[in-house]
Amino acid sequence: MRPSGLLDVLGVASIVLDSAGRIVLWSPQAEDLFGFPARDALGQYAARLMIHERHFDLVVKLFADVMATGEGWAGAFPIRRGDGTTRLVEFRNMRLLDDRGDVYALGLAADQSTVLRLEQDVALSTRMVAQSPIGLAVLDHDLRYVSVNPALEHINGVAAADHIGRTVGDVLPTLDTGPLDAAARQVLDSGQPLIDDQWSGRTPAHPDEDHVWTVSLYRLDDALGNILGVACSVVDVTEQHRAGVEAEAARRRLALIADASTRIGTTLDLERTAWELAEVAVPELADVAAVDLLDSVVEGRSSRLGPGEPAVIRALAVRADDAPDLLAAADPPGQVTRYEPDRLVTRCVRTGEPVVVPEAGAEDLPLIARSPQAAARLARAGVHSYLAVPLIARGEVLGALDLKRARDPLPFSPDDLLLARELAARAAMQIDNARWYQSARDTALTLQRSLLPSHPTVTGGLEVASRYQPAGATSEVGGDWFDVIPLEESRTALVVGDVMGSGITAAATMGRLRTATSTLASLSLEPERLLDQLDKIVSGLDQAFATCVYAVHDPHQRQCRITNAGHLPPVRVRVGRPPELLDLPTGVPLGVGGVAFTTTTVDLAPGDRLVFYTDGLVETRRDSLDDRLDRLLTLLGGPRRPPEEVCDLLLRTLREPDNSDDVALLIAGARELP
Repeated sequence: MRPSGLLDVLGVASIVLDSAGRIVLWSPQAEDLFGFPARDALGQYAARLMIHERHFDLVVKLFADVMATGEGWAGAFPIRRGDGTTRLVEFRNMRLLDDRGDVYALGLAADQSTVLRLEQDVALSTRMVAQSPIGLAVLDHDLRYVSVNPALEHINGVAAADHIGRTVGDVLPTLDTGPLDAAARQVLDSGQPLIDDQWSGRTPAHPDEDHVWTVSLYRLDDALGNILGVACSVVDVTEQHRAGVEAEAARRRLALIADASTRIGTTLDLERTAWELAEVAVPELADVAAVDLLDSVVEGRSSRLGPGEPAVIRALAVRADDAPDLLAAADPPGQVTRYEPDRLVTRCVRTGEPVVVPEAGAEDLPLIARSPQAAARLARAGVHSYLAVPLIARGEVLGALDLKRARDPLPFSPDDLLLARELAARAAMQIDNARWYQSARDTALTLQRSLLPSHPTVTGGLEVASRYQPAGATSEVGGDWFDVIPLEESRTALVVGDVMGSGITAAATMGRLRTATSTLASLSLEPERLLDQLDKIVSGLDQAFATCVYAVHDPHQRQCRITNAGHLPPVRVRVGRPPELLDLPTGVPLGVGGVAFTTTTVDLAPGDRLVFYTDGLVETRRDSLDDRLDRLLTLLGGPRRPPEEVCDLLLRTLREPDNSDDVALLIAGARELP
């Protein structure tokens, strides 16, 4: 074995005196400690060489006592060094006998400050190791315990004596210590410490509870660089870890709620709002989420359930990531399903209270699923925890948010319940807004469709095609309309208009204007006079305005007389020529009053077409109106198609999915009279 460096740290000097007190042996360490080379020290009386005069008699007496009695002496006294300075030296003196019976004195000496420093270091280390709340241990080259402190005994739940000579894996067999052993060997080989590496598991101290520790490893070297082993410190950070986990969970909950605030309710579409809620819940809160409404709520009836009454539920949205069994067990969106009174979701919507099954067993799945087949699919998917929270808005139970966990091994916790209730409360208000909006929109749309005309494809000297497309689900029904009015002598009046505003009011105003236009047209009024009369009617309405184009086609003259009230100009498509926007006086919208309208006459030969439209076809938030009108002309300049196909082409190509305005489109093609 390589020598230890402790004696080198102490610098122990050896001196041998004969019976007369003369120096007969002088070690190199003595030369360093006392400052006299061997040539100056050997043969000299030690007391006279190194002792001050005032201590001379005491030292001679101590020497005589050791030599006479054979009892050793230990102590410290000042010596005089070769350079004249004084140093306090710790001595151990003893008598020696050789094989001839001659007597010698052996003196072992070290600098007392060095000895005291080492004694303090040892005492400090011993006390710190024994009293430290941090688990401390020393492992040898084979990674076997050499020593452990009481704190580590407490952490491991194993007595100190049962650690010695055993590896970490021997003492803690339930832990996977392979990575720790590899890390310790790396520290032994490299000398680079491992600081605050986190480990978790269970020890005999707490066999039923997971704990978390930070482990640090340091290589131990002596003064000569000999590797003594590995020092290990272990700190139990379970509470801090739990606090961190809880804080992270709280942060995630707040982030999820904030995310839900921006992602749920982006539109007033009922199905889209339900889907947004399901998307927020998966996978942050559950492995599968279903948003279900009581069918009576969707239909606008009372949602109150009696004690023995089943729940008739309409599925609006279901979301699960890569879980076909879970999706198969859920009701597909749009399906209406009857849930018996004993089902958990029925209890949730009947009582308006959450239903939680943290540990869902085989006996619980039939109460969760709609049928035995669905329960079997849930079992195959590994569903082990269930949570249903009611969707309540304005005091009415609308339905339930249905959550299940299969891949996530943790059961639903009280914190999960709080989060689910918060999401459900926010989403329920958005869902309620969407369903009431949907009801109002359906009413307005029904009214508007009932007010729009149904016309033959051929009337007078025209072949006519038309389309009406309501605004997207994010907006209310608008006031766009069109009409085709047969007149005397095979003439035909064509009308396209747009009432400013939206909703039932706009639809009702549109109906009044359409009726008035049809009545005035039957009087064979000139276009400008007809719009004058409409302007007076609109001015009499409460804050109503409308744009309108009114045209009268005369097949005998092969002309159209057109008057514009603030509307976009029609497009004329003539055979063999590029499409063109008609250059008409724009006029002012109906309801402004005080401005006369002007009629323009344009040619319309057989084969020519006029395309009337409202702004919802060409206006967008991203593109300029000129660019969009150019696009319209380009489409109309393509291969000639039947008017019905042209209507579909324009709507399919120009209509933006997120357009917030409705569209009325009317195409009239001139033809030869029979």
